Amino acid sequence: MIDNIWLWIGFNAFIILMLLIDLGVFHRDNHVISIREALGWTAVWIALALVFNVGLWYYMGTEIALKFLTGYLIEKSLSMDNVFVFLLIFTYFRVPAEYQHKVLFWGILGALVFRAIFIFAGVALVTKFHWIIYVFGAFLIYTGLKMMWEKDKEIHPKKNPVLRLFGRFMPISKHYHGDRFFVRRRKHLVATPLFVVLIVVETTDIIFAVDSIPAIMAITLDPFIIYSANAFAILGLRALYFALAGVMRLFHYLHYGLSIILIFVGFKMVLEDVITIPILIVLAVIILLIGGSIGASIIWPKKDLSGLPVPPELIEDQSPDQNTSAGREMPD
Repeated sequence: MIDNIWLWIGFNAFIILMLLIDLGVFHRDNHVISIREALGWTAVWIALALVFNVGLWYYMGTEIALKFLTGYLIEKSLSMDNVFVFLLIFTYFRVPAEYQHKVLFWGILGALVFRAIFIFAGVALVTKFHWIIYVFGAFLIYTGLKMMWEKDKEIHPKKNPVLRLFGRFMPISKHYHGDRFFVRRRKHLVATPLFVVLIVVETTDIIFAVDSIPAIMAITLDPFIIYSANAFAILGLRALYFALAGVMRLFHYLHYGLSIILIFVGFKMVLEDVITIPILIVLAVIILLIGGSIGASIIWPKKDLSGLPVPPELIEDQSPDQNTSAGREMPD
């Protein structure tokens, strides 16, 4: 287990530096993220993860490097499901395209904190009570089966308990006010719909973490490997969203691949005291399932796309003020 405090400090300092560069330099001004820019940033985050993986291999050996790579691929593949849900959220709330990056930036920053808490809590529980590993494994199998048979995803913001609780203490504006999360009206602080979207994104990621954290714990119980794999996967999620939002609707078989991955790692956890599956085999299975599900979606495209969400940039602005996004109303 990696418990070098300086490694933790150095890694988090690097993450903070990259976030500051991202927000303060490259995205200082709100603008619509082009596919070319999104693909560039996606390549940057993947390259950083692979360089980090090479560093682990050089300094800590093949086993740790393979565990990181496998965990990273699990988190990256599961995060692709987040992309589809984010598309639903932004479509539902009609979030202007130029403000979506800001929502995802702060949402994912919060996700890092919550996932770190989940990771340490989960590892502590499994270390102290080994039988919990079987509970996690059974939960992943159940989640995988549920994902396999579920139909089109839906979101229900009004049923979000955090959002409902927030609405009791803070008034919410019906209109967007640029990229601001809060505005003042008659000396009272009022939340904008953009902050509501941030809450929905944040709570949605917490729900996803309940699946993804146990999944990577099937590979390793090293907190640093789990945390670093999660960090690289979700930090690249913003760019991945803008790169794939328009085509994710076409990958209709992807959720089958993701569900089989969850079932597979679930059985790995349940049967770990009976059979040990080599990490290379786990890695190969994950790559095969993701590649196969995406390939099948391309070879056998879905004929009827009418039930799938439309990318936000294709939605007509039906607000009273056609010249400013601040006039758009939040759906009832």
